[in-house]
Amino acid sequence: MELQVKTLEGGAAGSITVSDEIFGLEPRTDLIHRVVRWQLAKRQAGTHKTLKRSEISGTTKKFVRQKGSGGARHGNRKAPQFRGGGKAFGPVVRDHGHELPKKVRALGLKHALSAKAKADSIVVVEDAKAAEAKTKALKGQLQKLGLTSALVIDGGDVDNNFALASRNIPHVDVLPIQGINVYDILRANTLVLTKAAVSALEERFK
Repeated sequence: MELQVKTLEGGAAGSITVSDEIFGLEPRTDLIHRVVRWQLAKRQAGTHKTLKRSEISGTTKKFVRQKGSGGARHGNRKAPQFRGGGKAFGPVVRDHGHELPKKVRALGLKHALSAKAKADSIVVVEDAKAAEAKTKALKGQLQKLGLTSALVIDGGDVDNNFALASRNIPHVDVLPIQGINVYDILRANTLVLTKAAVSALEERFK
């Protein structure tokens, strides 16, 4: 598959041939869904907690006589049905993460990239560098490329000026190639890859 390369100013900078095994697959939504679900489950804090009956401070003395009251024979104020009592079957601190095979994760990333390529939502730029850390200048360049919601993936190291300039632009995220993930790819309308990022991706899946 051949993709056009652009400069940050919106000009043409030739073309690049990318692997069909990464960008030319028929997207499988079931694989992509599994990876996104795995990602979101991992980021859940799982710190929700309620006090159980055994964790409440309270008396266990019978507070109503055994017979003659016409009510139940209660002997513990900490029971869940009473105000101030423990919570029955409440949430506990736990890890929401689950296992997902490494091959499925890799395949999910390939299918997410292929889905963007199929939707014509991938832009390849020569590099992602800024002479100055100026948000206004970078915003103007992105507008020339027609980008309003984008995930920019650079090579091993992100240019510091580019990262600082993009930090205050809404719906624009910048990540190094090590941070590329399915959820962020799908969340952005357009995926912007530098030539270095494309090379790193092909090397990674070689």
